Parts: sequence; structure tokens; C-alpha cells
Amino acid sequence: MYLPALARDLYKSQKEVEGIEKQLQETTEAAGQEKLKDQLRQAKAELAQLNKVMEGRKEQSRASANKPRFPF
Repeated sequence: MYLPALARDLYKSQKEVEGIEKQLQETTEAAGQEKLKDQLRQAKAELAQLNKVMEGRKEQSRASANKPRFPF
């Protein structure tokens, strides 16, 4: 996956989590809170997955930078 696109997805996911957390704080009815808690759990799982992918891409970039281009 292209790194800038991954960074955009990560940013969108972070904003989604923040938005759901804000809605959860403002909601008073129990049924609405349960629905938002489920959405928050899913959004946090997606955010964690994107973070892992981003960290993997960073590690891969550092590793490839140290490799010689032409083996002797």
C-alpha cells in the first residue's frame, strides 16, 4: 500500500474514533450508548490494524534503506 494513502486512512480512522467517543459522551439513552460502544470497538480495531501496517511499512523502509543495491 502506498504510504501517503495509508497515512490518510490512518488520519481518517483516528478522527472517526474521536467522533464516536464524543458522541458516546453526549448520548444519554442506553440503547444508543450500546450501539456507539460497538461502533467504537470496531473503529478502534481498524485503527490498531492500520497502525500495525504503518509500523510495518516504516520497518520495511528502514530495512531496505540499509541494503546494498547491487550484491557483489
